[in-house]
Amino acid sequence: MTDPNAPQPYVMPPAPQYGQTVHGPALPPKSTAAAYAFMLFTLVGVAGIQHFYLGKIGRGILWVLTFGLLGIGTVIDLFTLPSQTKTINARRAVGIR
Repeated sequence: MTDPNAPQPYVMPPAPQYGQTVHGPALPPKSTAAAYAFMLFTLVGVAGIQHFYLGKIGRGILWVLTFGLLGIGTVIDLFTLPSQTKTINARRAVGIR
């Protein structure tokens, strides 16, 4: 007879299907070109639109209220925007917004 209180072996959940992730369906990637276009338009207007596009709402509001951290943050974004976009695309590929 087997003991009903004995620990049961762990059973792995089924693997996600193609096009699916553990978090749900994969999301389409963001475009670096579009992010740069938003940034160039905001250099002469209100800074921060590129952050809203990438889904970084808090940073976008900070950039709008401080005019891109007085322009310094906007200049830094010129160099870091490709890596920011790659990070967002990697998160979207696994279904994380």
